[in-house]
Amino acid sequence: MKKMLEENTYSQSSWRMIIKRFKKHKLAVISLCFLCIMVILAIFAPVIAPYDPNKVTGSFGKPPTWEHWLGTDQIGRDMLSRLLYATRCSLLVGFAATIISTIIGVVLGLVSGYFGGIVDNIIMRITDTIMSFPYILLVLVVAAIFEPGLWNIILILGLVDWPGVARLVRGSVLSLRETDFVKGDIVAGMPKRYILFSEILPNTIAPVLVYATTVFATSILDEAALSFLGMGVQPPTASLGNILNGAESITILTSKFWLWIPAGTIVILLVISINFIGDALRDAVDPTA
Repeated sequence: MKKMLEENTYSQSSWRMIIKRFKKHKLAVISLCFLCIMVILAIFAPVIAPYDPNKVTGSFGKPPTWEHWLGTDQIGRDMLSRLLYATRCSLLVGFAATIISTIIGVVLGLVSGYFGGIVDNIIMRITDTIMSFPYILLVLVVAAIFEPGLWNIILILGLVDWPGVARLVRGSVLSLRETDFVKGDIVAGMPKRYILFSEILPNTIAPVLVYATTVFATSILDEAALSFLGMGVQPPTASLGNILNGAESITILTSKFWLWIPAGTIVILLVISINFIGDALRDAVDPTA
């Protein structure tokens, strides 16, 4: 009991120190506030959006007015409403794909690093094989094989992004496996499940969180790219990528800025914000890096 209390106190102190270091990065704090605002807008899109995102509400390609703050698209749908729902969709893809890839990578990394031997060889060879393919080419090929759609894109990105997490966790486990507290648990006959998930895993959480921010940002960009190419989220469901798909025409690019600049700006700001948060987390977790 005393050991558990000491470990809990140490853990709380470590997280307080990480938060304190994170707050020193002003851009990261601003980025976190921006990301929280975008998440709130996305969650409450059905309440905030002035119109149904798929309903024709005005003239085709109407510029911004008091009635339609961001104008209407080429078939008369309110762009502000579609943008709110598109942000919701893209954040869902990024978050869900990050969760899937992180869970797979963490589990495989723990197993590979702790057990070693043939198990490690098999998992690492699979990891190396996936990482040997050019990333964007692999995503495009897998997306072309499966039917386009929201959940398929989430699964594709989640199943393609895990190798980096697995290698990171494996490296941490290999070093932690040689520490005194893990060897003590092994000598004491503690179950492997306890050692992996109660002793080793908590010590890999911080670097995994840092890496997960990169996966999150990459997944948002990948969704936008795939949907722009018509291989991602399919209309009428709005996503930032398929909104940008309407900017293929030179006429739209030059004379109907409201159809693509807001969506493109949100993609850029989301990715920059997540990267700032990731950089600050890295410095907060390891100030000597």
